[in-house]
Amino acid sequence: MTTLVLVRHAKSDWGSPSLDDHDRPLNARGMRDAPAQARRLAAALEASDVRLDVLLSSTALRARTTAAFFGAALGLEPELDPDLYGAPASRLLAVAAERGVDAVMVVAHDPGMTVLAERLSSGAIGHMPTCAVATFRWEKLRLGRGDGGRSGCLELRRSRTRRLTPRVSVPLRPPVAATR
Repeated sequence: MTTLVLVRHAKSDWGSPSLDDHDRPLNARGMRDAPAQARRLAAALEASDVRLDVLLSSTALRARTTAAFFGAALGLEPELDPDLYGAPASRLLAVAAERGVDAVMVVAHDPGMTVLAERLSSGAIGHMPTCAVATFRWEKLRLGRGDGGRSGCLELRRSRTRRLTPRVSVPLRPPVAATR
């Protein structure tokens, strides 16, 4: 069984306009959401008897911080990969495939994360909000150069998709005023 877990970094802070994009930290919401999502994912993977082999992260501060929370919950040390910063969907998938393991998590950025999740889910996932998690599992998956040099070759048989969204996601309808 092959597993790919996609995690979009948690909500970042835009409070300092002079700060380089790569150096933006998580804001208060991101610092709250990331550990909560990490615990939810750890529980879901444990219930499914799935053990991740590697956790890959973009080198951007917001992604590294998000990955650290997931790493702590999953017992993995994040591996930083500069190719994941601003990567398109094809590169995100290629970086995961290059590891040559059965279960990979990638923590990175939009629009690449949303495009990849949308493609792998055949459109069922239309947007990956900050700190969203999408897991994909295949009974048979072949990626990379072990297929006669056709890098990126993908063979799927019976896949299952699951998406965890942050509990503080944008409401689908306007909030109703609460009375006390």
